[in-house]
Amino acid sequence: MEFSGTFELEDATTEEVWLALSDPVMIEHALPGCEFLVAVDDTDPDFDALREEHADRDVEPTSDPEVIAERAFEEGNHYAAIIGISIGPVNPTFETVVTIDERDQPYMEASGEGSAGDSSFEMSSWMDLDQADDGVEVEWATEADVFGRIAQMGQRVINPAANQVVKRFFSSVQDELREREIAEGGTVEQAQSDEDDRGIVDRILGRSDGSKQ
Repeated sequence: MEFSGTFELEDATTEEVWLALSDPVMIEHALPGCEFLVAVDDTDPDFDALREEHADRDVEPTSDPEVIAERAFEEGNHYAAIIGISIGPVNPTFETVVTIDERDQPYMEASGEGSAGDSSFEMSSWMDLDQADDGVEVEWATEADVFGRIAQMGQRVINPAANQVVKRFFSSVQDELREREIAEGGTVEQAQSDEDDRGIVDRILGRSDGSKQ
């Protein structure tokens, strides 16, 4: 199955949106049904232990580049999540592991898999940011293979559910940008004021040479 689309985040720059989408905590808060999203060492984590350790934690998104730098997504790393989703008459909760395959502003690519009882999926996904007149256009696409009970429902049921999740996710990101004033860019500008802070921002933005993009 293939899913794709474009979503516009208003009153923002690509750098500001990239900063927000670099924060796993932001993604966790914005993704509907997500209990937690955390870095793990491999693709076969103990989800029971992760749930016990992380499900009740109280960590908030932030616009502080230094804080995001400590927990930002990194190319080649694995991230585990437990995500509940409604698909037709069923409400599976997927234990999911995602690997960041490529991360180079403004482009990110990831792959992963998840399972929930008698259903499972494998996926690859990418997103690309492009500055627009009124904000940032996020172009995204996902290819997924679905197995088990969910697959039996067919694309006519799965597609609307997936599109609804994506719509709610980007709407939540927009709300977070506005609420935390990430879109104003003040914190990012301040963090670029000296050599040490430029290194922090470059790390978050996926730059290896410290150059501006």
